[in-house]
Amino acid sequence: MVNCNGVNHLAFVTGNMDMTIRYWRDLLGMRLVAGIGDGKYRHYFFELSKTDMVAFFEWPDAEKVDIKDHGVPAKEPLAFDHVSFGVESENDLWALKDKIEAAGFWVSEVMDHGFIYSIYTFDPNNIPIEFSVAARDIDLRNTPQMKDPAPSPAAMEGADPVPGHWPGVTCPTKVSEREVFPGEGLVLSRIADQSRRESKS
Repeated sequence: MVNCNGVNHLAFVTGNMDMTIRYWRDLLGMRLVAGIGDGKYRHYFFELSKTDMVAFFEWPDAEKVDIKDHGVPAKEPLAFDHVSFGVESENDLWALKDKIEAAGFWVSEVMDHGFIYSIYTFDPNNIPIEFSVAARDIDLRNTPQMKDPAPSPAAMEGADPVPGHWPGVTCPTKVSEREVFPGEGLVLSRIADQSRRESKS
């Protein structure tokens, strides 16, 4: 099994990076930790936690998505409903609700979902977002629960991965054959290398 350590980044789209920075950095408090581009696009990253980031591509002709309420079924093609970001405490959740309201954005009441308390809102790009805090004494990761009265057959097999449904790896990539191709973010490592060289001189 692959050992994931979080969501490295979620990549969204905006047509206005400054508006997006004002919301995600200045209102929500997420540090703007990286930015790349080539004059035709921008790709900026905001720090969500020590292992997780939220990123935005700015494309000049990108339009806001139509507002789609969280969890409400839709017929149009969709790959995404909403994203929920965890906060540390109930006080953090209430403070965030107050900040969002004070900034003039719609935000829901605090909702009790049994295992989490949540608020719902939309960013300036109309991206549906939720903020959640774990409810006391309920940890689904330690005690998974299935309360669906008609669970799917695969769900009936339990919480843990079930082997045998996919072919196993028969020819793993040899270390000597592993090749990594250059990507556009390499400019960030070049800047870091230059800063290290300058600090030594």
